[in-house]
Amino acid sequence: MMTRTSQPRASLHTLGCRLNQAETSMLGERLRRDGYRLVEFGQPTDLLVLNTCSVTEDAERTSRYVIRKTLKHSPHAFIAVTGCYAQTGPDGLKKQAGIDLIVGNQYKLDLPSYLPPSDRLQKRTTPEVHRTKAIARDDFELDLYAQPDSTRAPLKIQDGCSTMCSFCIIPFARGQERSRVLADLLREAEQLAAQSYREIMLTGVNIGQYRQDGADLCAVIRRLEQIAGLERIRMSSIEPTTVTDELLDLMASSPKLCPYLHIPLQSGDDGILAAMNRSYSAGEYRDLIERALRKVPNLGLGTDIMVGFPGEDDEAFDRTLQVATDLPFAYFHVFPYSPRPGTAAVKLARPVDPALVKRRTAILMARSQAKRLAFHDRHIGRTVPVLFESGLQEGYCAGTTGNFLKVAVPSTTDMTNQVHQVTITAASERRAIGHITPHASRTATLPVLSS
Repeated sequence: MMTRTSQPRASLHTLGCRLNQAETSMLGERLRRDGYRLVEFGQPTDLLVLNTCSVTEDAERTSRYVIRKTLKHSPHAFIAVTGCYAQTGPDGLKKQAGIDLIVGNQYKLDLPSYLPPSDRLQKRTTPEVHRTKAIARDDFELDLYAQPDSTRAPLKIQDGCSTMCSFCIIPFARGQERSRVLADLLREAEQLAAQSYREIMLTGVNIGQYRQDGADLCAVIRRLEQIAGLERIRMSSIEPTTVTDELLDLMASSPKLCPYLHIPLQSGDDGILAAMNRSYSAGEYRDLIERALRKVPNLGLGTDIMVGFPGEDDEAFDRTLQVATDLPFAYFHVFPYSPRPGTAAVKLARPVDPALVKRRTAILMARSQAKRLAFHDRHIGRTVPVLFESGLQEGYCAGTTGNFLKVAVPSTTDMTNQVHQVTITAASERRAIGHITPHASRTATLPVLSS
């Protein structure tokens, strides 16, 4: 048993989605209040909290690697694993050496309560497991609000998904759709604004399905718009079937809602979409994007595309590539299909050869790089408001625009959490380059956030 007189160290690491990142921030705040000193992941630690993902086999493999890596530099560290892999794969995790605590998603935010006293963290011969097979479907509140360590603060408004796409493990990992109590999320948003956060990002598994006490997503945004000091409201990924004309009109008229949409496509082939149990056609997806572009000026667009789903032949892939090429995406995330036990897709015939999946993935990633450069190029000559999000790095400060353009300007001054008008003068695949526009800048009147 390890008895410590100094303040115990805790390291947290997140794999997967922005919702996981938001929840890790909450866990970090709870551990800080419980007396832990938070240290950067990769540094010697007494406790590792790993918030896992199970969307792909690679994500699960990375989880196992992170645990082994931590135990190399901190062999006595107490290892607590939570998140989607802890929910869907506890039996496999129990077999991995070094894990001391496994906490499923039902109890994720209560994880610190299951830890031994901080001065008596002790490695266990077998991990303790706290997990339920089913996850409660009730609307929820959060007992603790985190203080995020970036200028863009995640705000969890929803959890779970009831769509049951044939490839997706999330309904089993996160449970059915449920929404956060409106008054509770507004309280957190007000606290974030009071703490000088200028931008919040609405997170959840399926945020377009927010429904609570008569309020929907548009109602949430309208209430958030009324919070003084909050300047930007950004949405994380949203399903195409939940993007309504009302939401697009709100985005077009709102002074705070960012003109940015990340809408998963997954495939541009109707047969593959049907096999995926996606409830739209490629044509309907095109119509949605074209309608959004008409309604929202200078819209930033991103998407997700899956490669190698069972039955994806050359013609199906070509149709996907065509849609991805035709629509003015700023980028797309490309995911090779990963069979997930328990999902309907694992029973499908006609698997795609892994070498072919690799080639198709490379083609789409190259197309995404070209799209990103074109998106950056389109802004050359424009003057845009940029919220700076990082300190000085190699003589530059970096930030983003409302439509998610990454911008860097040469500077000798840290401008973190300041908004400046920037004229874009050059672009690369990685980011746009510009300079502060004299007499047009609006700097922060609020204090710079501390890290």
